[in-house]
Amino acid sequence: MSKLGNLGARLYRGDVGYDFVGKRKIWYGISILITITAFVAVMVRGLHMGIEFEGGAVFNTPKTSVSAATAEEIAEEASGHQAIAQRLGNDTLRIQISGVDTDKSDHIKSKLAKELDVKADDINADLVGPSWGDQIANKAWQGLAIFMILVVIYLAIAFEWRMAVAALIALIHDITITVGVYALVGFEVTPGTVIGLLTILGYSLYDTVVVFDSLKEQSKDLTKQTRFTYSEVANRSINSTLVRSINTTVVALLPVAGLLFIGGGFLGAGMLNDISLSLFVGLAAGAYSSIFIATPLVADLKETDPQMKALKKRVLAKRRAAAAKGESEEAPARDADATEDGEDGDDTAPAVVGPRSGPRAQPVRNRGRGRPSGKRR
Repeated sequence: MSKLGNLGARLYRGDVGYDFVGKRKIWYGISILITITAFVAVMVRGLHMGIEFEGGAVFNTPKTSVSAATAEEIAEEASGHQAIAQRLGNDTLRIQISGVDTDKSDHIKSKLAKELDVKADDINADLVGPSWGDQIANKAWQGLAIFMILVVIYLAIAFEWRMAVAALIALIHDITITVGVYALVGFEVTPGTVIGLLTILGYSLYDTVVVFDSLKEQSKDLTKQTRFTYSEVANRSINSTLVRSINTTVVALLPVAGLLFIGGGFLGAGMLNDISLSLFVGLAAGAYSSIFIATPLVADLKETDPQMKALKKRVLAKRRAAAAKGESEEAPARDADATEDGEDGDDTAPAVVGPRSGPRAQPVRNRGRGRPSGKRR
């Protein structure tokens, strides 16, 4: 843990780091490939919507020794539709069938009672109409749209429109990946899934805002110096918050993994799968997008600004001049700043994060210039 804390401190100071922004084309390519795969999965396999969205019936049986797999076969044979059966803690069964109307429900109930050797009156049947399911689906889409609009407005006010656009793209990226995974594994989409999606969007946004806040702080008065470009400062912001992002993501994923793999898989509590899968995939995708997508996108959008373009030209020109003189490109002398474009350099500007060829060059301090040395003769 002390080594991890040490690494975090060194990343924050800029002593070490990885060039996330410089390799952004790789991350964009990976994300595009994953997004295309998710779209294909949804188009080919489709989503297994729950009865809350499609309508159907839920049958709760009394205590029985019949297995859930056998109950599924009986229900599918009686209804002609796919059924999902889950064994509850008191040896009762919950059987869910989509696309079932009232008349067919009575027939299925009688068939289940006969095959499970229980009384028909002891089986509780709840029906959900397709119109009510449509209302639930519409409300879910409305909630998602309102969330996105509020996010864009807040980020545009608190930061700037470029960050709002980048955050919105990252959120859409996270939703697409999560929905694609649902299509691939065939898990049922329920209101719990929608709740999980909104939860992971909030978490992804939190992780992104942490990096944006660091970037906003470190890019103040950036055009008044000629040592660093906006992309380099953006890269430092990612590195300075990297350990924090990793720690919070791992801590959040551990209990969700317990719900998904132990509760839903090992213990067979299938009702946990709908929300735990969306949380697990979404948390991982949100951490990825905040580091590899959102901030590099901000850097790309920001460097289309004329001021940032001019800054980049001055920085690169200064580094070429310093390289020609055999000086350090990373921290050229202050006088060079003053003589170029009539600007004063900013020795307190953040350090460039990326591959290094040697130790950090320190700013030149002219202590004692014009003073006697203080040595006695």
